[in-house]
Amino acid sequence: MAYLGVLPFIAFTGLFLLYPTWNVISGAFEDNYGVRSTAMLKEIFNSPIARTAFGNSLELSLKTALVGAVFGALFAWTLATGKPGGSFYKISVALSSALAQFGGVMLVFAFLATFGYNGLVLTLATKYLPNSFLADAGWLYSMNGLAVLYTFFQIPLMVLVFLPTLENLKPQWREASDALGGKAFEYWLRIGIPVLTPSFLGAALLLFVNSFSAYATANILINLGDYLTPLQIAIALTSETGGSNPAEAKTLSFYMVVVVVISMSAYALLRKKVSKWEQQR
Repeated sequence: MAYLGVLPFIAFTGLFLLYPTWNVISGAFEDNYGVRSTAMLKEIFNSPIARTAFGNSLELSLKTALVGAVFGALFAWTLATGKPGGSFYKISVALSSALAQFGGVMLVFAFLATFGYNGLVLTLATKYLPNSFLADAGWLYSMNGLAVLYTFFQIPLMVLVFLPTLENLKPQWREASDALGGKAFEYWLRIGIPVLTPSFLGAALLLFVNSFSAYATANILINLGDYLTPLQIAIALTSETGGSNPAEAKTLSFYMVVVVVISMSAYALLRKKVSKWEQQR
């Protein structure tokens, strides 16, 4: 009886997570006729187009995860060292919660209306700063532009993930360091950074996975099937010219699942390290 409450969660997880994952993994070892084969795995692995898209996805995810982790951690540190119950703290946390989910159509429209062709910034830059990069909207439709959009929701996500760790950094540790004659840099070098590093790296891995699996923003802004792996998967499933290939889509998804499993396994190990001391005060 004690476990009846988790049955809906188990059913939901099995239906929308475990079953689709198993369907992708098993389908990667089949062709479009359901025959067991590893031909598609080899074909995708050796495909220059698939490799380029996969490399672009990894590069984009690494860049946005790193930038988002650094700036998000700095902003989280500002909140943690300020007044916990203050208006700035409450507003910042509320905005981070909203902006972390601000992606897809809404995010692309906001940037297009601001930096795109005929956008507000482009119009003003063309008039007052014609020689600046803001006077040319071409950057928004490139890898750098997509990275800017991804970073926009990566930073608030990092704030939400990393803020609890900073808030649980025991003040007694700093007091003990000061009492023993330790300098500020010695405290951070010997205590602060070693304690926060596993949690920081774990949060960065979470951001990496979040960016690696993102689809809607890139699809709306760029919409090139050979640009990123999620876009390739969509093209393989929804081709309007008769080129749909479910086996290819499942194989591409399988390679993405491998990356996500490795990343989340590393995240779980890092979280295990900080769980010993990270408790609510």
